[in-house]
Amino acid sequence: MTRLIVAAGGGGDAVAAVMLHAALYGDGDPVVIFTYAWDRLLVDPLPGPRGPGNFSGLEPVTRSVWSIPATARPVAPAGSTLPRLAAELRHTFILLDPHHGAEGITRQLEELVEHLSPTSVDLLDVGGDILAEGDEPTLRSPLADALTLAACCQVNAPIRLLVAGPGLDGEIPADELRPLLGPLVHTFTARDVEVIGEVLGWHPSEATAMLAATARGVRGVCEVRDAGLPVPLTDEGPTVHEVDLDDAVGRNRLARAVMTTAALDEAEAYSREICGFSEIDYERDKAARVAEQSPMHLDPAAVWSRLDAFETQARARGITHTTFRRLTEALGLSGSHRYQLRRLLVDSRPERYAAPLWRI
Repeated sequence: MTRLIVAAGGGGDAVAAVMLHAALYGDGDPVVIFTYAWDRLLVDPLPGPRGPGNFSGLEPVTRSVWSIPATARPVAPAGSTLPRLAAELRHTFILLDPHHGAEGITRQLEELVEHLSPTSVDLLDVGGDILAEGDEPTLRSPLADALTLAACCQVNAPIRLLVAGPGLDGEIPADELRPLLGPLVHTFTARDVEVIGEVLGWHPSEATAMLAATARGVRGVCEVRDAGLPVPLTDEGPTVHEVDLDDAVGRNRLARAVMTTAALDEAEAYSREICGFSEIDYERDKAARVAEQSPMHLDPAAVWSRLDAFETQARARGITHTTFRRLTEALGLSGSHRYQLRRLLVDSRPERYAAPLWRI
């Protein structure tokens, strides 16, 4: 019995897919997760998603589909969390390659469904920005979700769209998403998080970190990203809802526009036209800024001083928690220092670690 989950935006959606599979279907059978290799710049210094040519050691599944085993490696200077996920989790990760647009993703998904004959296919999005119309002022990363949504609605197979953690990606507030959500499918608990507990200690996803934290009972307001967006941690945080796939496509203008695209550049152009930006352009600009910065060293004394100042200001903003990605950038450190910073803080003040978040 094979289950297939499409991680709509890659990254943390792939981690959440493991938790979802265990919660809904049991942890007895492995799941196949179809996901982008599209990591934050602190993992992969190259903007945009990676394709098969950016890896060594991939294993062919069909003509257009490759799996990412634990022994695969990104070709420098590229980086990827997927080989480590494959090593630590006993599931199969399949590379979703968007470089041939939605048409290419559709072809990969069709081949994968024909090859696997899966018992079920779920399309999972953490946060709910897959339901964006395209002009929301807080929208930050619509392209990946739009491409997977466009592909899924063209595949000749029943696919269920699931939204976990409404509003936790900081892009569309939960209040706006609530009327769009269908039946409640599941509410994650602390026990559900156990299957990904170790991964959450190093994986950089903020939305899935908050999903896990709310499942463990954490409540408050979490500050995320370099922009310091406040995200409420409420009882809605650990919920999973079904959404009608056709309704989502009817709402998502970018998904409809990219449906016949045959190249990523073409899809990017639609994103600029409809949403006013492309997240890959943002990554290009940020990568250029990072490249111009001088190398930094992590000075523990300076960290504690800056942390105290940051927390004083954060409390004044009503913030109760934050992510280690946000802390790394707020303290003026580079992405490469994230793991050192986490170890320093957690080892020194373990009572402040609301795993996997930091309590202000």
